[in-house]
Amino acid sequence: MGRRNLESRATGGKNSLRHIWESRDPLRVVFNFLVIYTAKYAPFLELKNDLLRLTGMKIGDGVSIGLAAMFDIFYPELIEIGDNSIIGYNATIIAHEYLIKEMRVGRVKIGKNVMLGANSTVLAGVCIGDGAIVSAAALVDRTVPKNSFAKGNPMKVVKKK
Repeated sequence: MGRRNLESRATGGKNSLRHIWESRDPLRVVFNFLVIYTAKYAPFLELKNDLLRLTGMKIGDGVSIGLAAMFDIFYPELIEIGDNSIIGYNATIIAHEYLIKEMRVGRVKIGKNVMLGANSTVLAGVCIGDGAIVSAAALVDRTVPKNSFAKGNPMKVVKKK
């Protein structure tokens, strides 16, 4: 399985989260926050998808996003969800990491016909292949091959279809 594909940006030894406004426009982050939190509790699937697209996220046709699913507010434009995929209740998808001496960003690509279980977390720089199933509460910290089943923390691919 592949490692995460991340771009690292040094912060000169500074706590990167304390200096976020040096890397992101605060008004854009506030806009993303308001849209993503509205979508988080929106009761209609198409409304939820349309709202998330306003942030730059790429949402395919027929995608279903469960209640309280949370997406990266700093870099939502780095998230892509393929056609006919399901994002489970309370799942989290992030495209950044703020560390003490650096920050990292990475595209998250979720393929077509993917099922991401409830309470799972997808980290920055991960690709989940077409037709993959990720169990509930999994920590997706590396690439999941297409047509496979992944579970756990640490995540393990237990079988391929």
